[in-house]
Amino acid sequence: MTVDRSKAVVLLSGGLDSSTILAIAQDQGFDCYAISFDYGQRHKFELESAKKVAAKAGVTQHIIYQLDTQAFSGSALTGAVDVPKDRNEGEMSAGIPITYVPARNTVFLSAALGWSEVVESYDLFVGVNAVDYSGYPDCRPEYIEAFETLANLATKAGVEQGAPYRIHAPLISMTKGEIIETGTKLGVDYGLTHSCYDPSLEGVSCGHCDSCQLRLKGFEAAGLTDPLTYAD
Repeated sequence: MTVDRSKAVVLLSGGLDSSTILAIAQDQGFDCYAISFDYGQRHKFELESAKKVAAKAGVTQHIIYQLDTQAFSGSALTGAVDVPKDRNEGEMSAGIPITYVPARNTVFLSAALGWSEVVESYDLFVGVNAVDYSGYPDCRPEYIEAFETLANLATKAGVEQGAPYRIHAPLISMTKGEIIETGTKLGVDYGLTHSCYDPSLEGVSCGHCDSCQLRLKGFEAAGLTDPLTYAD
């Protein structure tokens, strides 16, 4: 049976990486369906950015999936734990950071997989990255390969259509600078994105958390200026 490869489900957080993979998927000719997650994160600025990015990209459909916030306690991104600030590269790469959310990518990809069956898409794009000191276990190439195997074992389409699912992680081996260069060439408006783990009440990025530091270093490496305003 021939598999229709015209559609893609894209996990869109509203951050720099996910906005870039949306542009990559569209550049590859996919008709994109975007899915974002409200999982009890400490702020909603990223979700607002996701709405803006999806609207500007003209995706076919954008949904925000609601998850029980109690399932993700214990992370600096979902609870009252302080977000680490001003860490150097060695500190960022030393172990799994407190900003790790328990099994987040597995939960997100599972939800996206379910939706992909509904919209009959067999290509899922996720913006995981194993470079730049992320330290997250669910951002590694072997994890993506394992989930693709799972997707083709655990779904009706996977059984009946000969393992059609592909999990695309085009950023997984790229530096932040390379990601920004790629997105810029594809016309991504990074001024619409949000990356900060601990923004002000007005949504202004702190400039000191790991995510802000990696973003700023990425723009510097790319020889470009970050369009966002920072508190400091």
